[in-house]
Amino acid sequence: MEVNEKQVLGNEEGIKTTVVIPNYNGINYIEECMESLLKSDVPLRIIVVDNKSGDGSRELLAEKYGDLQQVELIFLEENTGFCHAVNVGIQAAKTEYVFLLNNDTVVEKDCVSELEKQMLRSQDIFSVGSKMINMRNPDKIDDAGDLYCALGWAFARGKDKERNAYGKEDRIFAACAGAALYRRSIFEAIGLFDEAHFAYLEDIDIGYRANIHGYLNVFAPKAIVYHAGSAVSGSRHNEFKVDLSARNSIYLIYKNMPFLQILLNLPFLLAGYLIKWFFFALKGLGGVYRKGIGKGFALAFSAKGRAAKQRFKAGNFFNYLWIQWQLWINTLRRFF
Repeated sequence: MEVNEKQVLGNEEGIKTTVVIPNYNGINYIEECMESLLKSDVPLRIIVVDNKSGDGSRELLAEKYGDLQQVELIFLEENTGFCHAVNVGIQAAKTEYVFLLNNDTVVEKDCVSELEKQMLRSQDIFSVGSKMINMRNPDKIDDAGDLYCALGWAFARGKDKERNAYGKEDRIFAACAGAALYRRSIFEAIGLFDEAHFAYLEDIDIGYRANIHGYLNVFAPKAIVYHAGSAVSGSRHNEFKVDLSARNSIYLIYKNMPFLQILLNLPFLLAGYLIKWFFFALKGLGGVYRKGIGKGFALAFSAKGRAAKQRFKAGNFFNYLWIQWQLWINTLRRFF
């Protein structure tokens, strides 16, 4: 791992937030993303963790931003995936908050300050999600917080709704890690992003863990981020995404749900996976989805999966009740 050599800014300069950007072949977006951050109305530290890009974005970053005092560039020697890259950035951060940001985004000037305002509401707030706007169609929402339902599906709240919808601050199941502020100290209590995910559903997983422990994930409607979407991995549905998302969906359930909760939701989960298989079969990806499910069970019951299992604690009982209510109510929200 190569790190640019210069003095690292800490929180002694009054900086509250470190932006962590995982980059992989983001040549078409990373410069615009960086320039928008440099115009922020609050001081920031910026860490870019590059997953061995081969498109020239690594060289662009070094040339344009390598000498900036507030920017730290970390060049990894292989593509280790989203989760490992952001964990490297989180561990390198020294500020109170960490703002995880996809490389295919542009932030409004007051985005980070709006996110920080939400954090001040309570020390129990773990994450604050931004209002992500579709970069190609800026009249439409891309994400206004992530939800998870009893069918075993995660989905973006507000997807393709009008931009002015979801204008209130409220609690969400999880924040989309493509543009979310996290309280760094709480990572010590619930753990970092699970690198077994590699990518996809890792933000639902960490939000789920925060909910189990009684921490809050909230939404900041005035924190605006424009998101291109699928800039690195390609189209919305491809073999890589379908396989990995299917695998991670099984692992997510095993890892976070106590056995009795799995039994309670089993009819919904079976229906959800059957519907998904049929959906992907129509796209010629049914076999890929089925193999991903198999990989999920293999991961869940591996030594690594068993070690990551969240053990039920009686003190978290009412947190599980809230989670279960959300699983049911979000099933209705998915269709209505």
